Amino acid sequence: MKYKQRKKALILLADGTIFHGKSIGKEGSAFGEVCFNTGTTGYQEIFTDPSYYGQLMVTTNAHIGNYGTKTDEVESDDIKISGLICKNFSFNYSRPAADASLEEFFEKHNTLAIADVDTRALVSYIRDHGVMNAVITTEVDNIEALKKQLAEFPSMKGLELASKVSTKEPYFVGDENATYKIAALDIGIKKNILRNLAKRDAYIKVFPYNAKFEELEAFNPDGYFLSNGPGDPEPLSEAIDLTKTIISKNKPLFGICLGHQVIALANGISTYKMHNGHRGINHPVKNLVTGKGEITSQNHGFAINREETEANDDIEITHVHLNDNTVAGLKMKNKNCFSVQYHPEASPGPNDSLYLFDQFIEQMKIKS
Repeated sequence: MKYKQRKKALILLADGTIFHGKSIGKEGSAFGEVCFNTGTTGYQEIFTDPSYYGQLMVTTNAHIGNYGTKTDEVESDDIKISGLICKNFSFNYSRPAADASLEEFFEKHNTLAIADVDTRALVSYIRDHGVMNAVITTEVDNIEALKKQLAEFPSMKGLELASKVSTKEPYFVGDENATYKIAALDIGIKKNILRNLAKRDAYIKVFPYNAKFEELEAFNPDGYFLSNGPGDPEPLSEAIDLTKTIISKNKPLFGICLGHQVIALANGISTYKMHNGHRGINHPVKNLVTGKGEITSQNHGFAINREETEANDDIEITHVHLNDNTVAGLKMKNKNCFSVQYHPEASPGPNDSLYLFDQFIEQMKIKS
């Protein structure tokens, strides 16, 4: 490999703290909320996950890019993170099945990345002080101007981002002759969710974030689905109203991640911004119904209020996160509605929670 002289770069946090690194190639600045993911594999899926829209991603794994990128290992059509912060960036890759290097992937999507960062120190700092806005930049001599821009950058709290990643027009996934029809609300949907539903003999119509119930109902679905997505759930008033209508008609309803939070809000349960959030493929969850543990993939910076959930007579908590006892799943006692805060469609894994898609299909069988 030919030696490349790389420009100095840095991370400037909202509280003024600076961490140093070097540019991967693209120059300039990228703003967002800085967060970290503890997964050791699956970086391409992370970078293309719509739930990460507007965030600067710190990867805790020491090596990123070593197995390249592959066209079909994406969760959306482009990179959704605002920028990447890593320790060791691999410009070369060894996997024969890869289509391109990670460097080429970032160049294609015009995304800023910086490496040679002390990510252990940065993650430790975020753990102590919480996620916050930041900027990654090669403009290392322009600190004061960047501080002013960063001070004006909007907080994730109260920020509606579903509209930034949702489809503009409805589209179909799967075999139109499938046994089950599902109306899915796209508030940041991942492709692997649609793959998992389609492989279970379902034909899915995906609707924009602001679709009305009448539009979804016209598809004559057997069940309704609320997707994952980015940002604060509270501003999603149209999705919350839609969910209330679906629940009132007792239609089979399944929500994942942001969809889980929307279902909680539709039941009068509030949400809050977490200190760090849960992001990785190694999060332990206990299924309170079966008593079994699950290792799960998670990606969320907001959670639902546990005390309010426990006090709600219509709701049963079905799953809890074993690290901090936050609500990881719920179901309505007298309605065909359930949701989880994590990602059962996890790709590249783990696969402990795939049964939830089967559970959704079973709900539709009962109603059909």
